[in-house]
Amino acid sequence: MSRLVAVLGYSDVGGDIVLHPVCAARVASAEGEAGPEDVVLFSGWARRGGAASEAELMAAAWSGATRRRIVDRGARTTLGNAIAVGRAARRLGVSDVVLVTSRWHARRASVLVRASLRGTGARLHVTTSCETEPPARLLRELAAWSVVPLLAVVAARTR
Repeated sequence: MSRLVAVLGYSDVGGDIVLHPVCAARVASAEGEAGPEDVVLFSGWARRGGAASEAELMAAAWSGATRRRIVDRGARTTLGNAIAVGRAARRLGVSDVVLVTSRWHARRASVLVRASLRGTGARLHVTTSCETEPPARLLRELAAWSVVPLLAVVAARTR
C-alpha cells in the first residue's frame, strides 16, 4: 500500500508570487522522504488573486519520483491543510501519512492532522525541514495554540 506524503504550504503576509524559501525547504525534505510508489499532496493557497497557489508552486518545484501528485489549492490555514490530508488519506486508503512541515510548525500541524486521520487507521510520521524562523513567527505559533483544541475537534469531524 502506498504512503501519502503531505507537504504543507507557507506564505508570509506579503503573498509571494514565487516559491517562498520555507516552502522550498519543505519540498526538499519531502523529496528525501517520498518514494516512487508514494502519493504526494501539496497543500496551500494563493494570497493574491490570479497568482499561482503555494501548492502549485511546490508541485512545479518538485523533482522527486512519485506515483502521483495531488495539488490542493484551497487550504488557507493549518486546519485546511489537515482536513485536506485527512480527506486524501481516506480517498486513497493509505496506511501511512508522512507530514512535511517546519520544525516550529510540526507540533501544532501534527495535532490537527492526527485529528483529521481519526478513524482511518493511518499512522502519522512527521518530517521537518531545516530552515530557521524569526522570533515573531514563533510568537505567532505560540498564540495559535490557544485555539488548537477547538480546531482539533473540527478536524476530527470533517470528512
